[in-house]
Amino acid sequence: MRLVSYRKKESGSKFRMGYITENEQIVDIHLASQKAFQAGNTTVELPYQPELFYQEGQFFIDEATKLVGKIKDSEFTFSMNDIQLGMPLGTAKKVICVGKNYADHVAEMKSDIPEFPVLFAKFDNAIIGPEDEIHFSSATEKLDYEVELTIVIGKEASHVHEENALDYVAGYTIGNDTSARDLQKRTPQWLQGKSLDHTTPIGPWIVTKNEILDPGNLTIASYVNNEKRQYSNTKHLIFSVPYLVSFISNLITLKPGDIIMTGTPDGVGFAMNPPGYVKDKDKIKLVIEGIGMMENVVKKVL
Repeated sequence: MRLVSYRKKESGSKFRMGYITENEQIVDIHLASQKAFQAGNTTVELPYQPELFYQEGQFFIDEATKLVGKIKDSEFTFSMNDIQLGMPLGTAKKVICVGKNYADHVAEMKSDIPEFPVLFAKFDNAIIGPEDEIHFSSATEKLDYEVELTIVIGKEASHVHEENALDYVAGYTIGNDTSARDLQKRTPQWLQGKSLDHTTPIGPWIVTKNEILDPGNLTIASYVNNEKRQYSNTKHLIFSVPYLVSFISNLITLKPGDIIMTGTPDGVGFAMNPPGYVKDKDKIKLVIEGIGMMENVVKKVL
């Protein structure tokens, strides 16, 4: 199941929860569940707001799954051509990022394999939707791209064991850990290079975990203006998805709607000779097997 946040193009309305059908139509989850509730076919009326939907995590996802295949009414089914996709979760709660998690990327950054996961955070000011422009701030001259498999938490997780960790995952999406390398490298802490305003697209949707049985074997790639830059597989993660969920949950209680960006493979602009940083009007396309494609345009701003 592909869960989206959507609104009609150029409407200025609030983003609403939806899912994508096999024939690439969007069904409004709230309207569909409302009709099912009125007909006595469900005991839950699902919210339209993505933030409220993900507060209940896996329970609401399971309720939405029951609607799939039962919806025939065009009044709450829309063409993909008529809508704009937003950040699937609406807003970010906790955004936990993992650095240095592919050996080849560690090597190209001239660093050492970490003994423990390298964690840092992003804030909601950085998070944008899958069709939004990536802002190239005048604060940096070295803006880089990083394709990352991104985990969405579905149930509260605290001190979970690695063998049970996937039980706490709702699904997966794509993230671009866009990085201002000059800001990132000028201090030991990376935060200032990782959380510039309007720089981190997430999307285009969340694929529920029942459709991705093995997050540890997915092709992952990035392109800048259709030039392949990164190409790898999540089997090369140093710290696997279950390990990361377990490790982080033993430090920080994870809540439904929290996301974990799992790190990027080699091929970033920083490591190219000469460096391949992005510039104004560049198109960055990210692809992960089983999830899909996300493309954003870079826009120079003050």
